[in-house]
Amino acid sequence: MSEQHVDVDAYVAGLLAPNQAAGVEQHIDSCEVCRMDSVSLREMREFLGEVPPEAMLEGYPDDADLVLQRALRQVRTEKTAARRRSRFLTAAAAVVAAAALVTGGVLVGQSTTSQPVAVPTVTQPEGVRFANSTDSETGARLVVRVTPAAGWARVNAAVSGIPAGEPCRLIVVSKDGTRESAGSWVVPDNESGGTTLDGSALIPANDITTVLVETTDGKRYVTANI
Repeated sequence: MSEQHVDVDAYVAGLLAPNQAAGVEQHIDSCEVCRMDSVSLREMREFLGEVPPEAMLEGYPDDADLVLQRALRQVRTEKTAARRRSRFLTAAAAVVAAAALVTGGVLVGQSTTSQPVAVPTVTQPEGVRFANSTDSETGARLVVRVTPAAGWARVNAAVSGIPAGEPCRLIVVSKDGTRESAGSWVVPDNESGGTTLDGSALIPANDITTVLVETTDGKRYVTANI
């Protein structure tokens, strides 16, 4: 016959009538398993009670006791009281961490002392090169970034000042004069903000000397030397 246990979670949550609570207390005095459950659950509730209401979106949820009850029932499946105790404290820490993350911060006690925030630095990949140029005749402007890859190059460009409707190509030129298209587009009607293009070329990045923009019929708008 399996060992019978009482509803300790409801007892600790204060949901039992006085006569029921008295019966649970008598059982706890003689049952090691239920006694450890009672201690663990009380510790969890006290631990959560230290979290200020502002750590929750709308305070504590209405079904908090039901959630704790489910957690306790799951913990009871563990074989030893020590393992149950550990899982309870771990669950409590997870609840507090989740509440802190939801509000966009981490609470350390209730200190109001501001802490310095570490700002991550951004490191450009090795070998990245930049260039920009504005053509005095056409008024077109090109800002370009060339990033090395394995035997080829990523080309990111921002182009502005070209009339709407023009079919354009982004051309990459190597040291030996080889030309490679890194992308093409038609200038939109609302070109006032310019066009950005992410392309690639089958030319090693360190061999690229020039990036230019021209139309499909060969009219050059702007050239940038790398």
